[in-house]
Amino acid sequence: MAELAGLVQRLEVAVSRLETMSGPGGPGGDSAGGVVSEYVEAFDEIVKGAVARYLSISQKIGGDVQKHAEMVMQVFSSQRQLLVTASSSQKPSDAVITTLLQPMSKVLHQVQAFRETNRTSPLFNHLSAVSESVPALGWVAMAPKPCPYVKEMQDAATFYTNRVLKEYKDKDMTHVDWVKAYIAIWTELQNYIKKYHTTGLTWSKSGPVASATAAAPAPAGGCCPPPPPPGPPPPPMDLSGPSDGGSADSGPSRNALFASLNKGADITKGLKHVSDNEKTHKNPGLRGQGAIVRTGPKPAASSSPKPAASPAPAKTLPPVLELEGKKWKVENQEGAQNLVINDTELKQVVYAFKCNKSTLQVKGKINSITVDNCKKMGLVFDDVVGVVEIINCKDVKIQVMGKVPIISINKTDGCHIYLSKDSLNCEIVSAKSSEMNILIVKEDGDYTEFAVPEQFKTVWDGTKLVTTASEITG
Repeated sequence: MAELAGLVQRLEVAVSRLETMSGPGGPGGDSAGGVVSEYVEAFDEIVKGAVARYLSISQKIGGDVQKHAEMVMQVFSSQRQLLVTASSSQKPSDAVITTLLQPMSKVLHQVQAFRETNRTSPLFNHLSAVSESVPALGWVAMAPKPCPYVKEMQDAATFYTNRVLKEYKDKDMTHVDWVKAYIAIWTELQNYIKKYHTTGLTWSKSGPVASATAAAPAPAGGCCPPPPPPGPPPPPMDLSGPSDGGSADSGPSRNALFASLNKGADITKGLKHVSDNEKTHKNPGLRGQGAIVRTGPKPAASSSPKPAASPAPAKTLPPVLELEGKKWKVENQEGAQNLVINDTELKQVVYAFKCNKSTLQVKGKINSITVDNCKKMGLVFDDVVGVVEIINCKDVKIQVMGKVPIISINKTDGCHIYLSKDSLNCEIVSAKSSEMNILIVKEDGDYTEFAVPEQFKTVWDGTKLVTTASEITG
């Protein structure tokens, strides 16, 4: 029986090797000898098609958009390596999968950080569209529904891609083509996932179990080899006899100790009674009669506890109020209540960033105003021909003195908008925001406050979804 079991085991190993060498047999086929599985080839088609078009158009635009696109290509390259590993290896433990995902996660973080460090870029909307949606490449960790996750990330970019289309549709069609090419990436990726990875990343059913070393980049030539693994732990201590470093009578001493412990309650009979006149807490005079002789081990030297290091103060950037090209930059203002922008032109825009407890007044007619990452900010303006955008803000107040066609509120908590008589036709577009109130001026000059709905009800009418503001109040 033992010989038969050994023969069966050898046959199984041989079959496994043949399957590995025969190439892919389906969506989860192994990769060996330069042959990749069917779903890796399908992923390569996306990279050669939609992703390549996106990179090509980004290179035409140049600047920050090109740099961003090259970083996105690195994410796709890291994901391909993961797919190759999955196609030739069995699914490992969650801890190993986390390690395999680290190279891709690192590049994803760099893509998103690039947007944050280039907020003043003239192509900020392009960077934001990519930064908001590129986490869709994390679908490999989104079982059992990776496809809806990609769709959700694609929708997150819509806010910014629409802004790109609105800004360039009549000026430069290259940017319009850029939007189409970028959106096509996520559309094709969803179709790819539906076909090959419906419930999550598909791993091979044969071959070795994937190891964490697959995620590590190949070492450069000439590098020193990794250090050898640590040696085995020392053997357990033998308690059956005296140790080499112990005294000759350690055995009898140990026996005497266990004999004393076995006395139970009688062990306290050998203790000396201390009378009240020998107790230092009842006789303060005994405390100054010399140091106490310690028979035990020497205690560690006491030292006064070091105070915890205080965190480094946040870096304070200098306030900015200047005209750069056609953009008025208002940044890092703290407690400035009399900020005024005069001598404006129709082609100019205003960008307020990281202002706190400040008030800005914009006179004249300009193209657009953006208030980004501000707290307790007040904005008063005359006329805007484009859009006023409030993004990532808290507790801001906006007052319209003239006209404005659209006010957009996104990721903001606390926004009060005071509309003039000439701006009552203004459209208020909000997303992921709360505590929004619109104040309408009355005939006597006073204002009536109306809350913007935050809770909605969606029903199926038989042909489509119908969403209305919910009348339920908390």
